[in-house]
Amino acid sequence: MTRPVIGISGPDRGGFAAWFFAALGVRLQGGRPKRLRPSHHSGIDHLNGLIIGGGADIEPDEKSDEVKKISQAVQQNRRFSWGRWLLYPVIFLVRRLFSIKKPQRYDTDRDRLETALVKDALAQGLPLLGICRGAQLINYVLEGTLHEDIHEFYEESPLPRSIFPVKNVKIEPGSLLESILGLSSCRVNALHHQSIDKLGTNMEVSGREDNGLIQAIESSQHRFLVGVQWHPEYLPLESSQRRLFRALVECARDHDNKKPAP
Repeated sequence: MTRPVIGISGPDRGGFAAWFFAALGVRLQGGRPKRLRPSHHSGIDHLNGLIIGGGADIEPDEKSDEVKKISQAVQQNRRFSWGRWLLYPVIFLVRRLFSIKKPQRYDTDRDRLETALVKDALAQGLPLLGICRGAQLINYVLEGTLHEDIHEFYEESPLPRSIFPVKNVKIEPGSLLESILGLSSCRVNALHHQSIDKLGTNMEVSGREDNGLIQAIESSQHRFLVGVQWHPEYLPLESSQRRLFRALVECARDHDNKKPAP
């Protein structure tokens, strides 16, 4: 069986841990990951699917909106199996080990590359998954806007930031995301302080926190265009999160089979 090639975007400096675990997620589901960076890429012609990964903030421009104040508490419930207690510290240490000492707030070269990748993927109907920053960038390319800082969503509770599952997300009934995860809600990690505000063209909300913060989006016009604000690559023990990679790989394989012969 053909192993579809899945491009995974990232920065030139740092980002190895995110790449490694996203690539692992793709490999475990039968795909072949291909790393894409500003200094080393060849477009999407050789790809069957695309992941826009997490990382540095998207550089703001005139489209950025002010943070909206929503004061509603987020319930935090930390319950882990022994397997999670053993694996998550390992993921944390790997991520810390391969993080650059002074991360860039913005990465203009990466913004430029990923904007072009998203536009080309949309034009060709390529299956597309956005992770954290990637979800924000996809929405941004589609003329959506961002909250530059989400702290004011957490006026009555601390803003959680962890690779551990610390947030509860309600999944929209009938959404593509619900059919993929097989859940009406899920616990996710949190490593972001920007988030989606106004939705881009043909985008719909498929997951929210209790305080209204958008945690997942999907397109009403594309077969597979999903963005999640969390990092599923850091949750490999969660079967629901592995299904995100499986759905992408399966759709990418089907997309490859439908390509016209050269």
